[in-house]
Amino acid sequence: MTPAAALPTVLVTRPQPQADDWVARLQALGAPAQALPLMRIVRREGFDAAVRAAWSDLARHRLVMFVSPNAVLAFFAGRPEGAAWPAQTLAGATGPGTIAALRAQGVDARSIAAPPEDAASFDAESLWRHALAGLDWTQRQALIVRGEDGRDWLATTLRQAGAHVDALAAYARAEPAWSAADCAALAAVGRDPAAQVWLFSSSQCIAHLLRAPVDAATLAALRQVPVLATHARIAETARAAGFVSVVPVRPDPLEVRQALERSQEPRA
Repeated sequence: MTPAAALPTVLVTRPQPQADDWVARLQALGAPAQALPLMRIVRREGFDAAVRAAWSDLARHRLVMFVSPNAVLAFFAGRPEGAAWPAQTLAGATGPGTIAALRAQGVDARSIAAPPEDAASFDAESLWRHALAGLDWTQRQALIVRGEDGRDWLATTLRQAGAHVDALAAYARAEPAWSAADCAALAAVGRDPAAQVWLFSSSQCIAHLLRAPVDAATLAALRQVPVLATHARIAETARAAGFVSVVPVRPDPLEVRQALERSQEPRA
């Protein structure tokens, strides 16, 4: 195994608190890592009343789909005291982070619908294919807990299968506040691009980075930093944005560590 000192530092761009959690997990595997969030999660006004209403009739839903760990945290923050997850209601998740967030809230593993650990991808299509497509959705109720905007693929697919689908916007995604410390951190990355690796788990993080209040030379240098992208769509966004080296990787700390190892192997 390559010594940690010889590996580039993984710049974890997820919002907090997920960024710090990923840094800790990567460091535990011997991978240098630094939290550099490129997205803030902002609670939406009026959400508390909406989530209380959702909890009041949760049992009539066949599925409540959570698009991210932040969706889980926001929804369960409004859980009435003593309320348990209904056994007949599936909690949908697309990836390991959301599964872990549901388990931390006490949702039984048997109630979680998700792609298997060895799935080729962690997204709505994989969730549908592996866990939902074989169920009867005729006249069944489904709720999607998501950000203020997002993909509608699963909602459309469930409706085509006969389900009644509602969406609950739990939060909005916002750019970083761009403090002086944030800009200094970006400038430091730009001074030594080869010593870092971006870990992008959202295309929005890429868009936010490209709007950062830094000079053109720094922005050009930031595009020289190699990219690990946790989904093919994110990888396409990074390439289109001009990042010079983009490698897809599953959203798993061990696989990120292994990708760092491969990046240090001599080229033939």
